[in-house]
This record gives sequence, structure tokens and C-alpha cells, in this order.
Amino acid sequence: MSDLHVVPACHGRAVHLSKGQAIQIINTHGQQVVDTWCFNAHDMSEFMSMEHLHATLQGIFPAKFDGLTTNRRRPILIMEEDTSPGRHDTVIAACDVHRYAALGCTQYHNNCTDNLHAALAQIDRRATDCPAPLNLWMNIPVGPDGKITWGEPLSKPGDHVILRAMIDCIVVMSACPQDLIPINGAACKPTEVHYRLLD
Repeated sequence: MSDLHVVPACHGRAVHLSKGQAIQIINTHGQQVVDTWCFNAHDMSEFMSMEHLHATLQGIFPAKFDGLTTNRRRPILIMEEDTSPGRHDTVIAACDVHRYAALGCTQYHNNCTDNLHAALAQIDRRATDCPAPLNLWMNIPVGPDGKITWGEPLSKPGDHVILRAMIDCIVVMSACPQDLIPINGAACKPTEVHYRLLD
């Protein structure tokens, strides 16, 4: 088990996982959404894909022991453990400058799309686009009419997930900067999260 590392509030981090290795992502304060991506370490054109995951799960909420599927329809990660109530979003795209402009921002706002690219650049990698992320702990209830609600997280301080690599891969995490709607809790205050690598 490695040391504990931080993903600062409103920023991102990228880490390499070898096949069989795992990452524990910890919702330190309990209310923070973590946009999460995963790429094949040897071919960045293969990545964890929410659209393909929906077909695999025949649903939209991944749970313990589920394989998280790539755009080539094979599991890249396994959700090995989840101590939260298990509500994670697979529907909503990563926030970006256009999202914040639509919400009324007139100046630059940190966002998960830019965090993805910045985190990858820190390890000398590049993605040509921003795939839809697995939004850990993001609570987006879907009604019978198909309408969604921007809910507050159901997770508690210290809740965590463990994701185990099925192939050599790169996991990217963004402590979502959203502070205009309550997806990071009623206070609309993004916080840091922590992670550690596991054998």
C-alpha cells in the first residue's frame, strides 16, 4: 500500500496503474464529486466509455464487482469495493468553459475538461478529446419521465472506491470545481480528495 496522495480542490491528477494494481479514491470530506477517466496506457485511443458501459451494465449505475468497459467493449477497471451508497453518475459530461459560461460566468472557471488535459500533460500524455467521465459520487436522479435532478452527493466523509486495473492503464481524477449548483453539496464548496495505490 502506497502513501496517501491528494487531488487538490478544483484540480486534477493522473496516475499509471499496472495490470492487477488498484487505486483507492477517498471522498475525504464526503461531498466531493470526482470526475474519473481511464485510458489504455499503450493506446490512448482506447478509454473507459460511459456509452459502452451502459450496454454492458444494462443500466446507468455501476456497482461493486462491475467491470468498467472501454470503447472496445472490454473491462479496463473493476469496481472492487465501494463503501458509499453507490450512487455514481455515468450520464453527465465533464464540466468545461462552455458549461460555466452558460451558468453566467464571464471569466475563466476551473473545469474538469481542462483538468483532464492538464493532469495528462504532467505525465507527458495527451488525449485528443475528453471522454464522458465516470462521475464518482455525483448524484443525478433520473425520473420515470427521463428528467434529471442535480442532487447532492449521498456519500459520507471517508467513503471510498477501489478500482483494479484489468490492463496497464492511466487513471485521471478531477476534484470537480462546480460551485454554482449543489452537486458538491449544499455549500457549493469544492474540496480536496485523496487516493493511494494498492497492490
